[in-house]
Amino acid sequence: MIGIVRGDITTLDVDAIVNAANERMLGGGGVDGAIHRAAGRALYEACLAIPEVRPGVRCPTGQSRITPGFNLAARHVIHTVGPVWRGGDHGEPELLASCYRTALALARQHQARSIAFPAISCGVYGYPLDEAAAIAVRETRACEHAFDRISLVAFDPDVHEALTTCLSRPS
Repeated sequence: MIGIVRGDITTLDVDAIVNAANERMLGGGGVDGAIHRAAGRALYEACLAIPEVRPGVRCPTGQSRITPGFNLAARHVIHTVGPVWRGGDHGEPELLASCYRTALALARQHQARSIAFPAISCGVYGYPLDEAAAIAVRETRACEHAFDRISLVAFDPDVHEALTTCLSRPS
């Protein structure tokens, strides 16, 4: 079952929450900063312990990594790095879809039955909301059968409206 939740992803009681992280995975602004603050210093330490795949990059764009949730209600945090919007002709749709697919795959590998996603890449990364919502709905619908609950979390009314519109369309 896919549902839309209006609120703060850091408060959700689910097996895994997804963090819209940056490649360093050491915290930042928006949802990334909120998750790091709510989870506590141990999340920073766990992220720091993830090996870099190249200097300054623990998680390349389009991929995901998992850590414990520490002080969060969620057991796990799945960190994924969405693409920066550069007009749509630089692989952004494929990279954003990969964020959802790799996060869902990690959740399944760790026996998560419930997962919550923020609007990946829709903040400072500038991804157009309607296009991002369509990708989020398409990719989560493809794995809906493997979870008891998938939540698409909207922190503001515009995200909520875009997700609601996309989810109401037949698959």
